[in-house]
Amino acid sequence: MPPPQYTFNTSSTPILLLKTKSSPKDSYEEYFSAHGYTPTFIPVLEHHFHTPNLSTVQHLFQSGDLTPGPGRKYGGLIFTSQRAVEGFAATLDDIDGSIKQTSSQSLILYTVGPATSRSLTSIRDEHLPHATILGSETGNGENLAQLILEHYNWLYDASHEPKPPLLFLVGAQRRDIIPKTLMAESLAPGQRIGVDELVVYETGVMEGFEESFAAAVRAAGEFLAGGLERAIWVVVFSPTGCDAMLRVLKALGGGKRRVFIATIGPTTRDHLRKYEFEADVCAEKPSQEGVGMGIEKFMENWRNRVGQ
Repeated sequence: MPPPQYTFNTSSTPILLLKTKSSPKDSYEEYFSAHGYTPTFIPVLEHHFHTPNLSTVQHLFQSGDLTPGPGRKYGGLIFTSQRAVEGFAATLDDIDGSIKQTSSQSLILYTVGPATSRSLTSIRDEHLPHATILGSETGNGENLAQLILEHYNWLYDASHEPKPPLLFLVGAQRRDIIPKTLMAESLAPGQRIGVDELVVYETGVMEGFEESFAAAVRAAGEFLAGGLERAIWVVVFSPTGCDAMLRVLKALGGGKRRVFIATIGPTTRDHLRKYEFEADVCAEKPSQEGVGMGIEKFMENWRNRVGQ
């Protein structure tokens, strides 16, 4: 299958977003369209849900393992990806409403980043009315782990009830910073929080991504002819596909002078460093505003240097 055909408005900066466009609206498209960019989405990831493990989550609700009381198996769930939230949502549709009402009593949903928090809020409002969502402003796994340590230990110290572990819904590829932090041997035994990880989806590079990205970079290259102060931006949302992206830029002579790279956060930035590549921007917050502000600050400095 040939790669898609891309066109760009020569009066606005091309910004290639290496993600699947959200539906019905995408906040990145809305933000960058309103700030002088031509956003173009190039999907990188293919996701496959792990049906047996999602059935395990469903069984936790149906069996009463999430019901408040001394027999509660888990006191909360942890989410650090949108895909895990989507898988979780699918498990709730076939569960009786009264079971969800009961299970959501004092159930905590810990999350990282505003996008996952918004999705969880929608799910909570529909299915789990008594659940509490925390962590939307933490921004990364390390900060979320510290929040969990403080909040969850405080909660069970105050209640004097046994402290159940937490269930972490993850992809097949993930960092282990959260379980390592919560169960660290350096913590006092009473402060450690048990974490069980459950893989609910697997991720791979989408077939044809490399060809699609190359076609987009070539098409966007026409914009550069308008002046030396012009640039193309690529926003990377995941470590998956980074090697393919860098191969394309190297093959096209994309260098770092006119094609710049922004990452959604430190995890992806650090992954690029494994390829001896330093991202030009790492968003301080994992949001369209965080990416946009980082790019604008960089471009102001870069244009000053070009103009010298």
